Amino acid sequence: MRNLYNLKSLSLDDILSILKRASEFKAGAVADFSGKIIANLFFEPSTRTQNSFIMAEKKLHMQDINLNPVVSSLQKGESLYDTVKTFAAIGVDAVVIRATENEYYKQFENKLQIPLINGGDGSGDHPTQSLLDLMTIQEEFGVFLGKKCLIVGDISHSRVANTNIEIMKRLGMEVYLAAPSVFQNQNYSYVDFDEVIGDMDVVMLLRVQHERHAEKYHTTSERYLQKYGLSKERNAKMKKDAIIMHPAPFNRGWEIDGDLCEGGKSRIFEQMSNGVFVRMAVLEYCLSGE
Repeated sequence: MRNLYNLKSLSLDDILSILKRASEFKAGAVADFSGKIIANLFFEPSTRTQNSFIMAEKKLHMQDINLNPVVSSLQKGESLYDTVKTFAAIGVDAVVIRATENEYYKQFENKLQIPLINGGDGSGDHPTQSLLDLMTIQEEFGVFLGKKCLIVGDISHSRVANTNIEIMKRLGMEVYLAAPSVFQNQNYSYVDFDEVIGDMDVVMLLRVQHERHAEKYHTTSERYLQKYGLSKERNAKMKKDAIIMHPAPFNRGWEIDGDLCEGGKSRIFEQMSNGVFVRMAVLEYCLSGE
């Protein structure tokens, strides 16, 4: 049994092994986990991650149970801890959890006898998103060492940024950040978007999280796109073989010009496709481990 809380807890060999297995699944490899039941417990809204896990589970011949927080005992005051322990008690074989609390998984250390896979914790980590991002970069360039990635947008609230910054550096990539001051995490340094974009291999945009910034960030889509979005003008400055990435959901016309979302450099929907294969590999890794 293995857990996946974050990528810091995995060796580079583990990470590369998961990516290799994901590529094998994409190429048509199969695995049969008939009889395994996975509980997908999403305490925050999700389209891609939750449904990508469901698709991965179905491809592995698993059964899935999906929690709807609105009609669960959470509405009666039940805690996240007791909810998760309930699913373990009724016999599921693993849980996939997304929660608003950073590092929520720490309360389950040595308390669960089944694998826990982190589907995103607050502004902390999003390990499977980072793995699918790495798979997409690896498919494009073949290597990580020396590749340059610019991450632009809401760094302060982004679990994707936190996870990618750490793992990309471990793999030998050069990571640069650009963001409005209100979106900056002061643990990092920042560059000028326009000064570096022509040198980047990957430009990764992050969603403007309107629900978190209603009180302290007031602007228009046009102004944001002009200052910190990937406009057509900035796209024209990118290297010929550079790619555009975004963890989604994306706000067309804010962090990226709408026409670029499906343009020649965009790998946004390829990221989504790769997410299924990465999550198949993660499920296999966690359920097959000793």
